[in-house]
Amino acid sequence: MTQTDFIKLVMPFKDKVYRLAKRLLVSSEEAEDATQEILLKLWKNKVKISEYKNVEAFSMTMTKNFCLDRLKSKQAQNLKIVHSNYQDNNVSLQKQVELNDSVDWVSKIMEELPEQQKIILQLRDIEEYEFEDIAKVLDMNETAIRVALSRARKTIREKLTNTHSYGIK
Repeated sequence: MTQTDFIKLVMPFKDKVYRLAKRLLVSSEEAEDATQEILLKLWKNKVKISEYKNVEAFSMTMTKNFCLDRLKSKQAQNLKIVHSNYQDNNVSLQKQVELNDSVDWVSKIMEELPEQQKIILQLRDIEEYEFEDIAKVLDMNETAIRVALSRARKTIREKLTNTHSYGIK
């Protein structure tokens, strides 16, 4: 596999790898490091890359595992989840403030979710993966993924409802 072939193969999903890494790690820098590490591992194994049915799903699995290992490491004790890939330049300042506030609330609520639910929510609702692909990445059955996703969404919905209806009776 040539360098050009490799770039054509990985560029379409490189940003997805980054976003998953960013969802799981503390900062843009950490996510960039993780993305580079995943791409480097893929490059080192470029001879075997044709053996994989779905290189993107394989890369997402690698990213998940790498990030979870980083989170477990001693140097990652103070990591937290941040999410800032939401932007819309065609809204008023007031609306932008409200949207940013909502995104911040959802991010804070997501921080409290179990690790598995965070990953499933990221892959399904943000990366828009199919349940079948998520099942392969997480090595789970689709029913368990649907249940975890439903629970995560329900938790977010309930906490948002409680937050925004606070003081309203």
